[in-house]
Amino acid sequence: MAPQIRYARNRDVSIAYETFGDAAEGDPLLLIMGLDFQMVWWPDAFCQRLVAAGFSVVRFDNRDTGLSTHFSSPARQSPWRALWGRTKPAYTALDMLDDAQAVMDAVGWSSANVMGGSMGAALAQAMALVRPERVRSLTSCMGLPVDAGPLRTMTYIKFGIFPRLMRIKPGGAREAQSDALVTIFRTMASPGFPFPQEWARQAATISHDRSPRDPTSTQRQLAAGRAQRFPPLSSISAPTLVIAGEDDPLIRSRGGRDTAARIPHARFVSYPGMGHNLPEELWPDIIQEIRAVAGSQDRVP
Repeated sequence: MAPQIRYARNRDVSIAYETFGDAAEGDPLLLIMGLDFQMVWWPDAFCQRLVAAGFSVVRFDNRDTGLSTHFSSPARQSPWRALWGRTKPAYTALDMLDDAQAVMDAVGWSSANVMGGSMGAALAQAMALVRPERVRSLTSCMGLPVDAGPLRTMTYIKFGIFPRLMRIKPGGAREAQSDALVTIFRTMASPGFPFPQEWARQAATISHDRSPRDPTSTQRQLAAGRAQRFPPLSSISAPTLVIAGEDDPLIRSRGGRDTAARIPHARFVSYPGMGHNLPEELWPDIIQEIRAVAGSQDRVP
């Protein structure tokens, strides 16, 4: 049975979320998705495995994504301009953190274990920095240091993927739009593991039916991350796990390694063959690592 969609409010913004397991039972775990992707790209089966490991799980659509409140831009601009802080932000990363907190409040969590993927990794790090009382443990996946400036950020990115992404030209029909989402996901997926074609098609179709992809949301979400600076990662006190794919076609694994090196007591794990997704074959080990860091929150000096 598919999880029920619910909504949290952050002032005039509505945030869609779904729960797995009883939110009042188990160890609370909040999942934060990355740039442009909806919450359904956290696989249901992965969430259910986390529940079996003792967590209660909540995933949500970031603002400007999926079923959450969308924004608009007067014109489509280059995402690179946004990354360099040269576009006017429609909202900030702090607004996005407030969205995450509104979801936590809606399910009755004063704090939670927080796991983010890609852009979500940066948001999870930011929450541990500026809202430490809300973060029991931090798991940062497929990301890079949230306090890296634009120039340093560029050193972590593999630019060879972008010509491939730019060649993806979705048509207007539902099937063509879904095909494009699958192709985007395939381009970033793990080269060392089988591609989950059936699941990707299902996730892409649900994603498109809920809200067709708006390319201008990319510039707004990137601009949000440049709207303020964050304290150094060394000030994070939450137990931290950093996960990276050694064959990520988008982000160099050094982004994760550098993140972990600067957070006190952080554990860094990298997986050969893993790209910019979490392959099902690695779920048992990944969940074991998440379980371990969540259980260490009272043991870190």
